[in-house]
Amino acid sequence: MTVEVPVKKLSDYERFSKEDVERILELGRELKGLRVVHVNATAYGGGVAELLMTIVPLMRDAGLDARWEVLEAPMEFFNVTKKLHNTLQGAEIEITEEEWALYEKVNEENAKKLSLDADVVIIHDPQPAWIPNYLSKGTFIWRCHIDTSTPNLKVWDRLTSRMGMYRKALFHIMDYVRAPFDKIAVEFPPSIDPLSPKNKDLTEEELEAVATRYGIDTSKPLITVVARFDPWKDLFSAIDVYRVVKSKRNVQLAIVSAMAKDDPEGWIFFEDVLRYAGTDKDILFLTDLKGVGHVEVNAIQRLSTVGLHTATREGFGLVISEMMWKEHPVVARPVGGVKIQIDDGVNGFLRHNVSELAEAILLLLENPTLLTEMGKKAKEKVRSMYLSTANVRRYLEVIKSVVS
Repeated sequence: MTVEVPVKKLSDYERFSKEDVERILELGRELKGLRVVHVNATAYGGGVAELLMTIVPLMRDAGLDARWEVLEAPMEFFNVTKKLHNTLQGAEIEITEEEWALYEKVNEENAKKLSLDADVVIIHDPQPAWIPNYLSKGTFIWRCHIDTSTPNLKVWDRLTSRMGMYRKALFHIMDYVRAPFDKIAVEFPPSIDPLSPKNKDLTEEELEAVATRYGIDTSKPLITVVARFDPWKDLFSAIDVYRVVKSKRNVQLAIVSAMAKDDPEGWIFFEDVLRYAGTDKDILFLTDLKGVGHVEVNAIQRLSTVGLHTATREGFGLVISEMMWKEHPVVARPVGGVKIQIDDGVNGFLRHNVSELAEAILLLLENPTLLTEMGKKAKEKVRSMYLSTANVRRYLEVIKSVVS
């Protein structure tokens, strides 16, 4: 399925990073008319879809013929690829021969169904990773958005044994790189779109409306976690951190999430977290089931006092950059790409266990000047490194390297 994307103009991003825009336009002139197609698992829910909704139109504005294709697959396939995702992050889960057969079948079928006639095909994550095996021509790049630093090697070896056709493999950080990609790997952090509904500036009236609609008490501090309902996000620990802080300060906790189409396990985990939270009225579950879309997430982040992220595995964690962009420090575990976004003690805190995370949040709540200073430094870190223009520039540089 081809995804329709909005029109976006690079000129609108010049005020954030003029240097990146100029470099993109320069590369665009060299690559003008080149056909590039991105392939991923879903058009909605999760960071990859959000990234592509900006990357594809900006590539078009730079002069490339860029498109976005999404897999067509039954729910059984996504049950398998969720297991695949978890094993690549280290889980000891068995993937049966029948499940491998389904995975292969869906990849082969999509190689025929999708519109993949292009000069460069960029495959995102493991779900469509075998598609190039069934295409007669093309230059292929694999973009990995997950933490593969300690994978289940049995699954990793089987998956990658049929991925020898890729010219480049892009990982958030080099800690994730393993054979057979060590010679073609590129460090490639993702980005946020400062003009998207999730990150654009909002008026006071818009913020007040969201606070009223979702029962956010603006008179007391708000700790916010934005994460999918996934075991790796460890939302139980987020609730534990809140409870420690709550014992000393009158605070609220917002757990903000969207239920992704390619994550059937998420619904089960959602119910588990709800039960763990109990009847505490200061724990707010704000999801798309209650009408929370991108603008609402933006408003909730802006209404927040501090961000919290308790994931035990994290490919990158764009929600960290989103919160930092709103001038709020984030307290998080130092895992995956989180630890390159947060400079400990400068624009947030990196801590390991519940008591340490809670202590860091209390330190910020008790020192308003420190909270403000860290928030300003957080926004500048994102502006300089993790905006869409930097991401598009990196893509065009990699594309140029494989077609030259």
